[in-house]
Amino acid sequence: MKDVQSRFDERGIAIQKVGINDVHLPFFIKTKDSSFQSVLAKIKFTVDLPMEYKGTHMSRFLEILSEWSKKPIGSQEMNQILDEALAKLDAQSAYLKINFKYFIDKIAPVSKRQSVLDLDCSFIANKIQGDHIEFTMAVNVPFTSLCPCSKEISKYGAHNQRGLMRVKVKFGNDQQSISIEDLAAIMEQQASCPIYPLLKREDEKYVTETAYENPKFVEDILRDLVIALRQIKGVSWFSIECENYESIHNHSAYASHVEFVEQ
Repeated sequence: MKDVQSRFDERGIAIQKVGINDVHLPFFIKTKDSSFQSVLAKIKFTVDLPMEYKGTHMSRFLEILSEWSKKPIGSQEMNQILDEALAKLDAQSAYLKINFKYFIDKIAPVSKRQSVLDLDCSFIANKIQGDHIEFTMAVNVPFTSLCPCSKEISKYGAHNQRGLMRVKVKFGNDQQSISIEDLAAIMEQQASCPIYPLLKREDEKYVTETAYENPKFVEDILRDLVIALRQIKGVSWFSIECENYESIHNHSAYASHVEFVEQ
């Protein structure tokens, strides 16, 4: 049959990224204990297109993804997927982003009731033919913060709120050097108190008092998180966004920071 995509294009414009977006597939994500977690993935998968070609072969992206959806995925597997895309699509660069909900176990601080907390996560990878993969892991973690100013000026109580940390980390050796579980734990430790999906009365007392004894502005949380991320072996770059969904304002408090790390 005629291959229209491979016909010559006369406009002389190379396309930087062409491929498929908003693909939903079941995937297996590697876990800390060398097992895997089944997730529903939302995927963007592209390659570059030379100016000589009219179009790319869209079906090949799905062929590659369909095979890899049956295997646990981490940074090494992302590298193999991109290598396969470069070869099968005769490309010089490839990009893959996998968004997914990841569940971590949470144990209530006093009652010890167990539940799971859902985190929005991403694996993001770029690769140029003949070069190393650039792999980024993104993890979003909710938290509780309590306002130091409110505590200082009030006769009793202090306003608190739920917030969200958004962290992206890149790895200097191109290999994932920390698990989602461990990164999420480090992030939680910088808040006034972690979030727990399931709390009994004794747990609610604990988290209320813990936050009260550990007041932090959004700036405090971000700075403490910067210090913590600098200590992670293998991380070469990170990006942080911290946002407090204020309980006494109709706006959020926000802070962000980007840094290259010398290892």
